Amino acid sequence: MANTYTQIHIQSVFAVKYRACIIQPQWECDLYKYITGIISHYNHKVLAINGMPDHLHLFFGMRPTQSLSDLLEEVKGASSKWINNKRLTKGHFEWQSGFSAFSYSKMDSKNVIGYIENQKIHHKKINFMDEYKKMLTEFEVDFDEKYLFKELQ
Repeated sequence: MANTYTQIHIQSVFAVKYRACIIQPQWECDLYKYITGIISHYNHKVLAINGMPDHLHLFFGMRPTQSLSDLLEEVKGASSKWINNKRLTKGHFEWQSGFSAFSYSKMDSKNVIGYIENQKIHHKKINFMDEYKKMLTEFEVDFDEKYLFKELQ
């Protein structure tokens, strides 16, 4: 698109279905590379990707050629298929429905990248749900707790 100039930085967070802790250290880097490839295929740019066994943080520069929902649907669908085709989990792998997305200025990028790169250290201090609620609150996102990421009962 000629004469289109944007600076869009998005952090997205999404979780494994029922927040099962099944993303394993042996293959998480390959998963991150695969997701990076999907993002790059659509001409967006991954700035940071990291997570925990039950969820993932993705920070990327987004082009205005695709909707955020369509992109994340592709990321989650294709990565689930990749995990299942490689039989990396004992059972069927799925991401939980939905996601969150937060926009940042370019000036915030260094801090967001550091935050994402240090997820494993960060989560020694705060659990995922407390962190997630804090993010939603700080960004003034209205939410109903009954619709937040569900755990297996």
